Amino acid sequence: MKMRNKKYMFLLAGVLLTGSACKKFVDINQDPNNPTTAQLTLLLPSTEISMAGNMYQLNSGTSTIMQQTMWSTSISRYQQQGTDYANSWDGFYSQTLNDLESIISTGTSSQQWGYVAIAKFEKAYLYSLMVDMWGDIPYSEAENGAVTTSPPLEKGDAIYEKLLLMIDDGIADAGKVTTTTLVPSTSDVFYAGTKASWIAMANSLKLKMYNQIRLVDPARSATAIKTLIAGSLISTNALDFTFKFGSGQNPNNRHPWHRVEYQSAKTFYQNQFFMDLLFNNDDPRLRNFIYRQTATAGLNNSTNSNGYYGRNPGDGTAAPADLARRAEFGVYPAGGLYDNSPINNLTAANLYLTNTGATATPKVVAVTDGTGAGVIPFITNAMVKFIRAEAALTLATGDDARAYFSDGVTASLSSVSAFAVANNGTAIPAASITGLVAKLLAQYDAATPAGKLNLVMTQKYIATYGNGMETYNDYRRTGLPVLRDLLSPLSTFPLRLYYSQTELSANTSFGANAGAIQVAQQVTPVFWDK
Repeated sequence: MKMRNKKYMFLLAGVLLTGSACKKFVDINQDPNNPTTAQLTLLLPSTEISMAGNMYQLNSGTSTIMQQTMWSTSISRYQQQGTDYANSWDGFYSQTLNDLESIISTGTSSQQWGYVAIAKFEKAYLYSLMVDMWGDIPYSEAENGAVTTSPPLEKGDAIYEKLLLMIDDGIADAGKVTTTTLVPSTSDVFYAGTKASWIAMANSLKLKMYNQIRLVDPARSATAIKTLIAGSLISTNALDFTFKFGSGQNPNNRHPWHRVEYQSAKTFYQNQFFMDLLFNNDDPRLRNFIYRQTATAGLNNSTNSNGYYGRNPGDGTAAPADLARRAEFGVYPAGGLYDNSPINNLTAANLYLTNTGATATPKVVAVTDGTGAGVIPFITNAMVKFIRAEAALTLATGDDARAYFSDGVTASLSSVSAFAVANNGTAIPAASITGLVAKLLAQYDAATPAGKLNLVMTQKYIATYGNGMETYNDYRRTGLPVLRDLLSPLSTFPLRLYYSQTELSANTSFGANAGAIQVAQQVTPVFWDK
């Protein structure tokens, strides 16, 4: 069921051809007439695009582990292979991080501090994420291939410390730029070069990292978070650190999930746990997240349900002839279709997920359906709000956990609603947003301290749909939300991801016993997972 490497590389090639940045045009010798400006102008957006493009395997696999979708049957059953994330690992090192090093080196020597600042922020984000996923990884010598062909592994906690310093260095570099923009708008896919937006992103990244390590040194995290919440953070949906795909098909720069599903062949099943969670909790985001190809298909390919036909976690049975019946990715985050068809089995108790105005008819999706202009939400306003709520509950940071819980849910609902409208969908009614928030706040007020944290993390889990990496981080740190038991597990819950088999074969620093290294990855916590 998992996509073959050849198909993945075709998808990534399309992503890398978007906008003004094309790998084909940036991997060239410097122009002797204008070597620095042209290179950085092209290299920076190329790194942003390649980072998102190389996320496909990583995002799809972790979203499967976290029961939000099902990309791979074996990963759903907790069995990993060295090829599962090889394209992501190899692409990060050979493309994104290699080019970021070039930007930092060239930009420093030419004192183009805006490029240097953004490159340091992006490098810190990506390396911190890689530590979160794999634990110990090559770092200091990783992009020094001419000298070091087998860069050694470094401890994740030591890398985190270097990255926190790097973010501060990047903020200092940004301060050397006297204008409100760090780089020309065409050279920055994320924020069009806006300095204030990048500073908010950098501080939010630090907030995320200090919250991530709160079990290691609670006092340190609490002190750092108190300082950060007094400054500039991502505080509105407009400041979201989110990669936006395009709607073009020639070249095809659509969201990878749209590209592999909105065709006759399919790669994914939708996860029954995630669909049931939203359906049973009267959550209107279900219509945005999932599109039903039929009105009556159900679990185990039944024909008398409500169209939310997916697979339970850990289901290892063979796939029947059901390509035209599976529930699919909806308008958010993949840029697919908004589901405006009536839903069977709704009751009078449903106040927010209703059939009001639902007049469409389900259809089998095709390449021309939806815009494909989806997103990967890296760090969003909603996530920041939930981080502040979690930190307030666990570290006594002084924030109002209840208020930030409410703000996080509101930010998520509002963001999904606005995205749907921009992609031919339907807005979530304002009354449904305020009503659902009020219902959740009533549950929060009645909950124990542990129950409050459960509500915060469950709502963050829903709001972070489209970014499996962060839900995987959250679960290992908190054990929340409570996931469904696997039908047929093949291993234990993976505490780290398997390394790229290519890296194990080529990098002699790993040693000779690659199999033992991979087994250890399955059962060894990352440094912050206490």
